[in-house]
Amino acid sequence: MTDTKIRPRRSLLFVPGLRPDRFDKALGTGADIVCVDIEDAVPLPRKQEARDLTLPLFANDAPAGVETMVRVNPLSTPDGLQDILALRDCASPPRALMLAKPGSAAEVKLYEELLQGNCAGIRFHVIIESTDGLANVMEIAGSSDRIDSLLFGAVDMSADLRAEKTWETLLYARSRVVHAAARFGLDLLDVPYLNLDDQDGLAEEARMSHALGFTGKASIHPKQIQIINNEFSPSPELVNRARRILEEFEKDETGLVVVDGELIERPVIRSMTRVLAIADHLEGSS
Repeated sequence: MTDTKIRPRRSLLFVPGLRPDRFDKALGTGADIVCVDIEDAVPLPRKQEARDLTLPLFANDAPAGVETMVRVNPLSTPDGLQDILALRDCASPPRALMLAKPGSAAEVKLYEELLQGNCAGIRFHVIIESTDGLANVMEIAGSSDRIDSLLFGAVDMSADLRAEKTWETLLYARSRVVHAAARFGLDLLDVPYLNLDDQDGLAEEARMSHALGFTGKASIHPKQIQIINNEFSPSPELVNRARRILEEFEKDETGLVVVDGELIERPVIRSMTRVLAIADHLEGSS
């Protein structure tokens, strides 16, 4: 039996809030999540325009297997407050929001309090991209039952840390976010790889993120989606092994399960259950 609450969040594709014409195309790219960005992707003078263009996109359901969301402006800004008011007045609000730059659990709880009524079902995906957010990441991750995932924002994080934006310099920060996401059973997506011409570099960074504990990676162009999906999809060999391990545990009466000569302990069951849940979901949506 697999956990039906687990779903693939391997890839996320950003769409600029001023380009609603790209939304339908993005839904067909194979990305597990499509996020319309009305924060970083929109200059200050055009925030209201982006708001007006973006919110109507969510009146229709997305294709099966694709999550959709809006990246809103921080609550500490006038535009962030305007985003909340627009959402509360929206007849068909988005199913999820990406929360930018929260520095504390209190900020997430404030979103929860403000988004009630027709917005009570909105899920949260929280970006950890500041030194305050990093310092409080454990409290943030556990602050609301509406949180489905964390995202690691390397660009703003490196600036806040006064560090170069390299894998080595941000390993500590990434590891803290991995710990928090794992502790609360949240998915965790890594920052987009910004060099669109370096597909090998994208594949290598996705591989390292996966090995560290990330469950997916964001992207800024459709041509990155397949590479990311390939890295974060369970291989047929892993799926077969997971099935055999779970079958052996179901039959076991001794507490000692050996598969392929390896002693398998009970904590492995959780990760194998996740593998099968994602594999079953992908098979069902193909």
